[in-house]
Amino acid sequence: MIKAFWADQEKEHFAIILSGSLVCLVIIALLSIVALIVSRGLAHFWVQPAYFVNINESVQGQTGSNAEQFLVGRKQYAIIQNRDVASDKVKRVWLQESTYMEANSGKPTVVEKSQITYLDKPERLAKIGMTDGSFLLAIPKQIQTPASMASASEFHVIQEQIEQLREQVVEIQVQHLSPLHELLAEMRIREVEATAPAYIKAVQAYQHWDSRLTELQQALSRYSLVVSLADGREMSVPLADTHYMQYPNAANIFEKLYYFISQIWLFVSDSPKQAITAGGVFPALFGTVLMVMLMTIMVTPLGVLAAIYLAEYAPNNSVVSIIRIAVSNLAGVPSIVYGVFGLGFFVYTVGGHLDSLIFPEKSDVAVFGAPGLLWASLTMALLTLPVVIVSTEEGLRRVPRTLRQGSYALGATKFETIRLIVLPMATPGIMTGVILAIARGAGEVAPLLMLGAVKFALLLPIDAEFPYIHLERQFMHLGVLIYDGAFHSQFGGGEAGLMFAACMLLLVVVLVLNTIAVRIRNRLRNQYQIFNG
Repeated sequence: MIKAFWADQEKEHFAIILSGSLVCLVIIALLSIVALIVSRGLAHFWVQPAYFVNINESVQGQTGSNAEQFLVGRKQYAIIQNRDVASDKVKRVWLQESTYMEANSGKPTVVEKSQITYLDKPERLAKIGMTDGSFLLAIPKQIQTPASMASASEFHVIQEQIEQLREQVVEIQVQHLSPLHELLAEMRIREVEATAPAYIKAVQAYQHWDSRLTELQQALSRYSLVVSLADGREMSVPLADTHYMQYPNAANIFEKLYYFISQIWLFVSDSPKQAITAGGVFPALFGTVLMVMLMTIMVTPLGVLAAIYLAEYAPNNSVVSIIRIAVSNLAGVPSIVYGVFGLGFFVYTVGGHLDSLIFPEKSDVAVFGAPGLLWASLTMALLTLPVVIVSTEEGLRRVPRTLRQGSYALGATKFETIRLIVLPMATPGIMTGVILAIARGAGEVAPLLMLGAVKFALLLPIDAEFPYIHLERQFMHLGVLIYDGAFHSQFGGGEAGLMFAACMLLLVVVLVLNTIAVRIRNRLRNQYQIFNG
């Protein structure tokens, strides 16, 4: 029986079944991970119900694995919770302080359900988003305008008026005051006399726009929202500090969908706020895409040229064999090693010499001699270079030898044959290497931590300031943002949802870039299918 089982045919069937089972397990694990990231990421944008809760702090609760000593007394909180906290199945809830001033300094707290002595979910309870990324849970009463009192239901209409005032403030600051400030500073450096007509004119213009800015800011300060907090106190909130207002307990499905879509758009278009626990991730998204594009532009010609030399020109001897072995081994070198190399060679050596040549008068200021986008892209290009070389060389070898011989027979040189015949035929293999490089380069974090990727960057690498592209600047990266949020965050409340959303966005970025590359590869493959078939 055993001998029959291990017959050749049975061995083949067993190997097929085992291989298929392992493939199914891998697919299930992969889909489970993606499903977890997508579900938790999308849940971050969905409307969650809001509650007023009364807490008996004399009962000791648990915060993570450590017990927290609560002060004796009773205090009311407003909380956001994605499950019904009245259910007996829920043993612990996340509490958020009820005012946005307290939320800036206080942290979410985990308490046991036994501490909850009162719970209410009023439909009039509103979540008021603030411009700094925090939010306020309160019941809106009325709106104070310069002319009169208005109903809280007119929030969106009045918010449009405030938005117009904000735009005028930004226009004055950017288009008028900032250029005049630079002009006056330049005149002082050139020691222009205060009695000069040009200087007097610039000062008068600055004073005019400064007074206009003061008027607009005073007009903004006259708009305020009066709200009732969880403990019954009333508070006046400047409408200039508010961003949106929604009623999560009274929202219907269409309002929830509108909020869901608007929050996704805000997530991909806004900057991080509240120590990257609120707001959006646009600078990180922009930095990731730009770094991957620069890396691809750098690594593709280098990898293709190296592969052409190894496949077409290099002699078949032991030295070339060692080079091929070295290239293959470089693909397995830990990425942190590339980061150390990039920091030592590109930043300190190359960048330091560039600073001494280009900016000799600024010997104490590091421009290119500091970590930045350029050196990060170059290091990531070196990290992915072995993948591109191996894939391109394999693509070159797949080109039939008869095509080369036919080209030589027609009088073409070797260079012309490679440029006009071999290289176009090998483009699918080149694109395969580019796809693998994009997938690895977009997800690496360790080298970037040394080479310019930071938690928060005030300026984008591309802006309206000459020379418009600033490759020496530090930048934000989705991988670094996820790493910092996942491992440096002390709490698992809203930060966890934002990190899952950032993971989902990174997957989408890699998918889109790879899809573009795959479509180009397929088009090229179909174009030369007659030769590859």
